[in-house]
Amino acid sequence: MRIAQIGVGGWGKNHTRILSKLNKLAAVCDTDAQKSKEQGEKYSVNSYDTLDALLTSEIFDAALVVTPTSTHTEIARQLLEAKKHVFVEKPMTYDSKEGEELAKIAEKNKVILTCGYIERFNPAVDVVKKIVKEKKHGELVMLEFHRENRIPLHIKDVGIIYDTSVHDIDTANWLFEDMPHVVFARAGKIKHEHEDFASIMLGYKNDKVAIISSNWITPNKVRKFKAVCTDATISSDFISQEVTVEKNDELETIVNEKKEPLMLEIQNFLDTIEHKNGQVVRAKEAVSVTKIAEAALLSSQKGIPIYLDLR
Repeated sequence: MRIAQIGVGGWGKNHTRILSKLNKLAAVCDTDAQKSKEQGEKYSVNSYDTLDALLTSEIFDAALVVTPTSTHTEIARQLLEAKKHVFVEKPMTYDSKEGEELAKIAEKNKVILTCGYIERFNPAVDVVKKIVKEKKHGELVMLEFHRENRIPLHIKDVGIIYDTSVHDIDTANWLFEDMPHVVFARAGKIKHEHEDFASIMLGYKNDKVAIISSNWITPNKVRKFKAVCTDATISSDFISQEVTVEKNDELETIVNEKKEPLMLEIQNFLDTIEHKNGQVVRAKEAVSVTKIAEAALLSSQKGIPIYLDLR
């Protein structure tokens, strides 16, 4: 299997490194010709500065798209129409309608279209998912997510909801195994062009709720979440991947092998292409996350809850 890497900037370089380590990297492509050349030389593969040149000159099975969000739709469309499997970094598209169009093209051409919601592949989330699914501590009723950090240098075209909150939106849907029917949010901007802080409430059936708080204001890097069940509270850290369970004043730490989520995510994509046991984020799920993000922005602008039907 041969995989092309499109976008080798701040985050894309990590994908390139992993593809090379897995011996799957076919070529790299970036509109910055110098960056593309440097990465091509580093990993001994051909480099391109246009997608057309890549498609014309290289034989490959799939591509990872790690470019500015505004470019995702057109790049993914060209690749899907060329019958390539496509992994697009989050969010899949700005506009949910464009995401739906891409999903239709992928289905028509019988190729995989997935989106990089990396926390699904975080070992800590996997542990919590198993605990919740087995109902070891009763029913899951509430999720709380908290992220803060300075704005990543490579983020210039989206605000914190599309860049950061979407991770927790997808994780909430994944853990609840459901889609919210109502969204209420408040967001604002202090130091940046787009919103740089946001609090989002997602309402699910049976009064279950997820609360997502994110900001690019405070200097410390925090990425934590808590799952409140009827008989215990499970706390975790996306960075350290530690998981603790608090029940009846007793605290249990679950020993968990720390692994690189991006490696697991990319390997999962490759396994799915090869018809193994991969469980990628489905295109429809990625579109739903975009719809929820759209609703959060609209709710913040209008100051009202937004009701959804994401069946």
